[in-house]
Amino acid sequence: MRPGLVLAAAFLAAGGALADPLPLQGEAFDKAVTGRTFHYRAGPTSFGTEQYLPGRRVIWAYTGDDCVKGVWYPEGEDICFLYEDQEGPVCWSFATTDTGLVARSLGNPDLPPLTGRQTLPGTLACLGPDVGV
Repeated sequence: MRPGLVLAAAFLAAGGALADPLPLQGEAFDKAVTGRTFHYRAGPTSFGTEQYLPGRRVIWAYTGDDCVKGVWYPEGEDICFLYEDQEGPVCWSFATTDTGLVARSLGNPDLPPLTGRQTLPGTLACLGPDVGV
């Protein structure tokens, strides 16, 4: 599973209150993430980090793994990601809470929700092969 999918789920797993979570779709998702980098967790476990670039481009890395480039796009009420190392898209349902974003995988219901927090600085530290991208 890729980073974009992880982002929204990460916020949920962080333990934020989910009373009346607000859906985050298309334009709202773009405004919330573009120019930012988020670290995602599945409960207490680090899951990965994603950098959201202009033009709906992303760079994702599972914790301790290489970076991969991709793009995201709205699909109905969901957000889908397509990465350079995968055959098809992975889609997530994102919501906002008082603690941040929560992402739920649409293709893997056994994956716990992910909670994401914006990190500083805004760039992703890639292990390779495109270090400094």
